[in-house]
Amino acid sequence: MNGGHTVIVRDKPFGVPHIYGDSDLAVEWGAGYAAAEDRLFLIDVLRHAARAQLSSFAGGSAGNRAMDRTQWGIAPYNESDLQKQIDLAPTVYGALGAQIVARGTAFVNGINAYINAAMLNPTLMPAEYAAFGTTPQQWNLTDVIAEASLIGGIFGKGGGNELHSAQFLQALEKRFGVRHGKRVWSDFRSKNDPEAPTTVLGHRFPYETASAFSKRGLALPDPGSLRFTPVAPPVSTSSASAASAQSLRVNVPNDGSIGSGLLRALANPHASNWELVSARHSRTGHPIGVLGPQVGYYDPEILMEEDLHGPHFDARRGTFPGVNLMVQLGHGRDYSWSATTATSDNVDTFAEVLCQDAFHYMWRGHCRAMEKLVRNNSWTPSVGSQVGPGSETLTAYRTVHGIVYARGTVHHKKVAFVSARTTYFHEADSAIGLYRLNDPTFMHGPQSFRQAANGINFGFNWSYIDPKHIAYQLSGWFPKRALGTSPDFPVLGTGPYDWQGYDPNLHTMKTMSMNARPHAVDPSYLVSWNNKQAPGWYGPIFRSQMIEDRVKHAIRGGRKMGLEQLVSAMDEPASQDLEAWSLMPILRRALGRPADRRLRSAISLLSRWAAAGAHRRDLNRNGVDEDTRAITLMDAWWPRLVAAEFQHAIGSTAYRDLFGILPPASVLPGDSPTAPDYDDGWWGYVSKDLRDMFSPGHVRGKFSHHYCGRGSQRRCRAALRQSLLRALGVTAKQLYGKGRCQSHPNPACFDQNDWVTASGITLDPFPLQNRPTFQQTVELTKGAP
Repeated sequence: MNGGHTVIVRDKPFGVPHIYGDSDLAVEWGAGYAAAEDRLFLIDVLRHAARAQLSSFAGGSAGNRAMDRTQWGIAPYNESDLQKQIDLAPTVYGALGAQIVARGTAFVNGINAYINAAMLNPTLMPAEYAAFGTTPQQWNLTDVIAEASLIGGIFGKGGGNELHSAQFLQALEKRFGVRHGKRVWSDFRSKNDPEAPTTVLGHRFPYETASAFSKRGLALPDPGSLRFTPVAPPVSTSSASAASAQSLRVNVPNDGSIGSGLLRALANPHASNWELVSARHSRTGHPIGVLGPQVGYYDPEILMEEDLHGPHFDARRGTFPGVNLMVQLGHGRDYSWSATTATSDNVDTFAEVLCQDAFHYMWRGHCRAMEKLVRNNSWTPSVGSQVGPGSETLTAYRTVHGIVYARGTVHHKKVAFVSARTTYFHEADSAIGLYRLNDPTFMHGPQSFRQAANGINFGFNWSYIDPKHIAYQLSGWFPKRALGTSPDFPVLGTGPYDWQGYDPNLHTMKTMSMNARPHAVDPSYLVSWNNKQAPGWYGPIFRSQMIEDRVKHAIRGGRKMGLEQLVSAMDEPASQDLEAWSLMPILRRALGRPADRRLRSAISLLSRWAAAGAHRRDLNRNGVDEDTRAITLMDAWWPRLVAAEFQHAIGSTAYRDLFGILPPASVLPGDSPTAPDYDDGWWGYVSKDLRDMFSPGHVRGKFSHHYCGRGSQRRCRAALRQSLLRALGVTAKQLYGKGRCQSHPNPACFDQNDWVTASGITLDPFPLQNRPTFQQTVELTKGAP
């Protein structure tokens, strides 16, 4: 069953499984067995969540049902769809595809071997099964494919905002006229902002070069015609995080369920970072690195550690249980690698022109029927879930391009808007590149690393370090769009505007080559915190600058950097407030010297906090941040500041639409307690607009308009001052007095990191850390023999 001889040794300090096999299949069997031994209930949760069946498995809580809806909207697969991906592997990849199927089968056999043992020996069975009134069922290779769709859907995709962008454009054109409306839209799109911090310095990688407003195949919805079509009506709950009806943010029920925790991960998947310094700038003459993924905090953790050794395995560290066929983030004999989520655009929207009825569409001259995909869920109460019995049906419709998520009209013709993801029906293809990263016979330096990353179809920023080199490669299937079509708005799905080389049977298309995607080998340093990859590939402010600025300072003037300095460069920003850190100098200038003593005192308070590093932390562990007064004021002021600067300038409708695409911050008033992430926000908008008005000689890529005060310094200053005065009247209870912080409303409580509980043990939240879940600190001095 395991294709050879397998030995699993657990070390005493941490119980890490060290797996040895005399064949690759034997290693895989051991990896499957270890996953089940360490995380059986969790991987069962994940395979059910991946199939949009979490409510059937873990109870009908609002969070579980909302997670089912989200997953069925992203990756609705029936069993034959999952099996098709297995069957296609040899067709698409030849002998390599057949080898991956064989390895996956051995891995599943290992999981089932543990399940069989646990069914005979109750002491091996996780107690959670009894709490939920169920037992583990045998695994199939389709379970692995399903879980891969869940992990990739959270961490490995980007884009898909075309309809919301269209709504925003139309609101701006209504307010400013067509010509000026497009300019304003381009300002906020910030597509190629020359001030944006990038991982690759000094080298351009042009992508999405066609005009956003290209008319070829353009399919903007007629104003007022658009309606979104979820797979089921929204879950009714009175305890959900605030989110606009038009927002792309995930509306997360706060019921403590497994589903609500997974939804939080979907909403904020972007806190991984890595930073590398080259040998010539290192104190020892060898490259140094601090690398880590942020996948959230789970109980048990959604990452497990494994150590694999076999003919084509020699790697150790982090991997997702249930798809841990290989180490996914870790190190080999003499090299390490890691990744951050790229969020580069691999999701587009096609407008299918309807024919016959609402469920038929035109493609390449033929009227085709949509596929109807149905998921039936039902649940009963258990010790683990007290929700009463119930059932529901989720329904999605699929075309040759993807999943229907909205309907409307284009030029008065009825259409269905479809989300098309390049990796749909290719959820496990990344195994090719990940196996290469584990293989000592393949990995021989930066170029082989780049080739390995090139075999990963999900969008990630991959880093590499060995005793001599550092390197970076963006992975992912980024489609070559039809020539002259907009990369920012929906295009017609009638056929002529499909992705180049699109094959609906194999679900393949032409994609950007490895060399066309951002990459670098041995620059002075590399930093990624989910920021923009390269010139030509976000706005002028991003959290990566908090790390990059420290690295640049440490190596300036020929100085050398030590590993402990690089650790500190990562660690310090983990508690810093990006708004105060990046914006207080220009905000202070814009506010001027007010006569009102309350304003002078407020500006002084915020300025002192920013000058001290703008940290949100409780150093003496008394439950209160050291700068609570300043933090509370900034939290109250920020949403009022951005409204004062932009809402009147662009109009309430456009402001609401932009808010839906990109909220001003990751945590907003009305949200429930959760750690701020600083991955997306309006810091760049505020900075560029105010600098252009109050410090105009220091702005590259200026906006087409001045927004604050509609271009008047006097009106802008008055609006900003008034917004700060209003913030002074906001109480801590109004800001933070929800959920667990109701009785002690303060930012230290509100910002805490929460655990996603997928076990019978609950853990208390812990103080804010905006940093990876685990990290490698790396300095290798010699290569393997």
